[in-house]
Amino acid sequence: MSEVFHARIVEYRYPAHCHDTWTVLIVDAGAIRYDLDTRHHAAAGNTVSILPPGVVHNGYPSERFGRFRKRNLYLESAFLPIGLVGSAVDASTFDDCELRLAISRLHDQLTDPDPLDIEIRLAAIAERFRRHLKPSAAAVAPPEPSVARRLREFLDGRLTAKVTLADAARRFDRTVPHLVRSFKRQYGLTPYAYVTGARIEQARKRLLEGHPPSRVAVEVGFHDQAHFTRHFKRHVSVPPGQYAGKASRRIE
Repeated sequence: MSEVFHARIVEYRYPAHCHDTWTVLIVDAGAIRYDLDTRHHAAAGNTVSILPPGVVHNGYPSERFGRFRKRNLYLESAFLPIGLVGSAVDASTFDDCELRLAISRLHDQLTDPDPLDIEIRLAAIAERFRRHLKPSAAAVAPPEPSVARRLREFLDGRLTAKVTLADAARRFDRTVPHLVRSFKRQYGLTPYAYVTGARIEQARKRLLEGHPPSRVAVEVGFHDQAHFTRHFKRHVSVPPGQYAGKASRRIE
């Protein structure tokens, strides 16, 4: 992900320009019109728009509203195959409530991001765009229990390290969405939820051994104390410091 941009635009016209990224756009209020290459498009309400890299476009409020409020994701050129650029020019906007909700929730998660969670969300969003842009390739391979078990072993060996499903996808010659589907079908939760829960279990043991919460957060793979505390409290019902204190009193 290259950039996130939220804006409220009133009576302003973006000049013709282009980006070297894929732009994913949702509109929260009003409506936007834009010309992409020689095609005219509009976005509002439940629609989702995607603008491909390297293609000239502009942007301006619709005459009816005169303004709009939007949220943009600027995603690396590898987000979608370059062969889909032409399809995205022809059909740039989609009325897809489920896709829009997924993008909106991704924006919400970016206030306190976890790389593995963001990776899974982006992969699911990309797969849905691929279905819109290339319907002939919309068939989804069924989940594979054997791949799910191999992925669990892969994750177990890297619980406290930085881990990406892109690495696992290359190793197993599968796509990230397929790995997520297979894992969730086999174990009932996403790889991200599994890794988070396993890290919390390790954290509990280390706290009971007397390690300070700030050190435990780093040792078990959380990127900072606040991130660790939020997940620990959600799993255990109390913050790590309080949990360690209660455990210490029980031991005494």
